Amino acid sequence: MRVISLFPAALLCVVLGAGGILSGSWGARAQQATAPAPADSAHSPSSALSQSDIAKMLPATDMGAGAARANNPHLPPASDSPATPFDAASIPANPLAPNADPIGAKTCVACHSQENMQASHSLHVASFRAGAANSGPQAACESCHGPGSEHAKNPTAPGSIIAFTHDAKTSPQVQAGVCLSCHAGGARQHWIGSIHQNRGLSCTDCHNPMARLSPEGVLAKSSINEVCSTCHQDIRAKFNRRSHMPLPEGQMACTDCHNPHGSITKPLLKTDTVNETCYTCHAEKRGPFLFEHAPVRANCLNCHDVHGSNQQTLLVAPIPMLCQQCHTMTLHPNDLQSAAGLGNGPHPDERLIGRGCLTCHSNIHGSNNPSGPKFHK
Repeated sequence: MRVISLFPAALLCVVLGAGGILSGSWGARAQQATAPAPADSAHSPSSALSQSDIAKMLPATDMGAGAARANNPHLPPASDSPATPFDAASIPANPLAPNADPIGAKTCVACHSQENMQASHSLHVASFRAGAANSGPQAACESCHGPGSEHAKNPTAPGSIIAFTHDAKTSPQVQAGVCLSCHAGGARQHWIGSIHQNRGLSCTDCHNPMARLSPEGVLAKSSINEVCSTCHQDIRAKFNRRSHMPLPEGQMACTDCHNPHGSITKPLLKTDTVNETCYTCHAEKRGPFLFEHAPVRANCLNCHDVHGSNQQTLLVAPIPMLCQQCHTMTLHPNDLQSAAGLGNGPHPDERLIGRGCLTCHSNIHGSNNPSGPKFHK
């Protein structure tokens, strides 16, 4: 009986104790909810970003301004002024209509209703409408096309508006200048003097900011590979060969190796040399090796056609014919190999069967083995 009488008392104590714990936790939560949140001193608006901040965000191969530019005595110093926000686009001057005045987007839409429907969903027009620090709330069209009063008076007059087509009177330099007024620097800092700029290309040859035709990059076609193949059809055809980079399979893009906006190299590579570009994926070929293979260290293109080949591993010629371009009639390959030495030829030769020279010289890119001066190991 004594045990039974003590049980209700013990149960009551447990309930009261749990109630105190719950009330304390709810009180702590209430104090946390009512307490003012600490100010985030690190938070700052996007317009406060400087050029050095943007350079830190860019990839190392994006040709952006950074420490390399600052330490280069041959380049002018890059200013660290605040970056231009998206809503600070000004109305560009039209050199073919210097006396034109802005008239606002409502006048443009009166005739260009279809273009307005397409462009209203684009990022450019949305940003111009969201903020117009230098252009006014109705200058979404004229932020790119320039003041439109002369064009409204005489729509058929050539050059009365900045147009972005091949048959327009607006020069490609003026067209690109309008785009670079916002998109200067970064990956586009080598546009001036690039092969594309010298060939008279404009930004709208590859981009279409008036419609959403691609998932990213406001491209004129659905992918960057299709845009590049519009002109580089010979390169596109190489990807149909049996040995090719996985570009048709969607595993890589032209911009993985090239910067179409310009670079310091002739083929618009994103790095300084061909080998450095290849090493970004094929790091095991970088070395350094105890025994180097000179043609490999000089240029990967000595042996490989990087876009596509009908030989194994993107080789420019079949083995051993490729090796005999340098190693002909010397040391043990003292006879010129030909198709006659193939397995189905009149004089089969073991040096042509299997992997050819690579059957023995397996580490042809270089060797770290003490017994590997001939790249056997």
